[in-house]
Parts: sequence; C-alpha cells; structure tokens
Amino acid sequence: MCIAVPGNIKTITGDDPLTRVGRVDFGGLLREINLALVPEVGVNDWVLVHAGFAIGVIDEQEAQKVFEDLRSITESGADDRGENEVH
Repeated sequence: MCIAVPGNIKTITGDDPLTRVGRVDFGGLLREINLALVPEVGVNDWVLVHAGFAIGVIDEQEAQKVFEDLRSITESGADDRGENEVH
C-alpha cells in the first residue's frame, strides 16, 4: 500500500523546474522534497508527498482532513492490538 502525506511548503530553492526543492513541514518535522511534479506551487502551499516527491497540490482543509483520518486509523489500530485497554 502506498500513502501520500500532506505537508506545508516553508521555503523553495532552485530555479530549474526539474531540480527545485522545497523545505516541507509535516507537523513539525521538516524535510526537503523534490517539487518537479508540481511546478505551480509556492511557499505556504500544501502538497501531497510520496517517496520524497510532491505529487499534488491540496488546500489546507483537505490536509487537515487527511491528518484527522490518519489519527483515526492510528487510534483504531492501537485499539485492535489492545494497547488502549485499561489495566
């Protein structure tokens, strides 16, 4: 299974469309991401990132929805393993 994670572009370096890199914030974790597939993005835009590449542009509302869904999945997985049981 593959998953793309939303992130917010904080800075962009490079002028060449194929080698532009963005410093992207994933909820406090900053990573450099290749922006070749989304030449239209700018600082403060939200992108979906997979395998080190921004693969699409989304709005902040959609990004927050994805974060909520991921939290829900994580919490339900913990319940399935009994990690949230009271002892």
